[in-house]
Amino acid sequence: MPASEETGSGPVVHDHRRIDPVTGQVRGKHAASKPAGTIGAGRPAPGPEPDEDQPEEHSEDQPRESSEEAPEMVTAQAVKGGKQAADLEAQLAERTADVQRLQAEYANYRKRVDRDRAAVREQAVAAALAGLLPVLDAIDQAREHGELSGGFKSVADSLQAALGRLGLVTYGEKGDAFDPKIHEALTHSYSSDVVEDTCVEILQPGYKVGERILRPARVAVAEPATGPDGASNEAEWPEDEEGN
Repeated sequence: MPASEETGSGPVVHDHRRIDPVTGQVRGKHAASKPAGTIGAGRPAPGPEPDEDQPEEHSEDQPRESSEEAPEMVTAQAVKGGKQAADLEAQLAERTADVQRLQAEYANYRKRVDRDRAAVREQAVAAALAGLLPVLDAIDQAREHGELSGGFKSVADSLQAALGRLGLVTYGEKGDAFDPKIHEALTHSYSSDVVEDTCVEILQPGYKVGERILRPARVAVAEPATGPDGASNEAEWPEDEEGN
């Protein structure tokens, strides 16, 4: 309530309220509380006036343009993603081929190394065994003459067993077909008891390691006395040469 005081002519009311020139609201100590945005009792505050120079926005056109641009953006992203995927697949295929090639090269390298190692070992063993062949020949001669007995026989048997574990093989048996690749003919004769060239006597056995021939078997060979037509295979000497 505004303050009052009594005078001779009646009470004087001192009103300390003032009106804001911008908003039109009553300001002061005893101003009534009114909601913001109102002038006086129940009148709304005037809003900003529309700018005549500002163009009107057409909100309906923007969604239409966005909807038209959206498929193009999706298509471009799909094309870009497909290209990247194709590049990755090509790189993966290239790296896979490189790994497979390296694996094949390594496998071939290991096979070659193993083969070379086996060949070197076989050559070393063959060279060592070739130096022992004269010793084996002496043992065979002693056995044929009955001189291999006692402790010497045990040593000879142990030696031959150890050489056998190293891959040394003895070959050459009486009655074998003659093969110039593995036999060495020291004598030659004719016989009616054979139908092909035959080893009729083994003078020295042959030795081999695997497929390597250390020494061919030295044999006596007999040919058939008659050929397929029944004629004699023996050479006929002229009578005058026989008299000489």
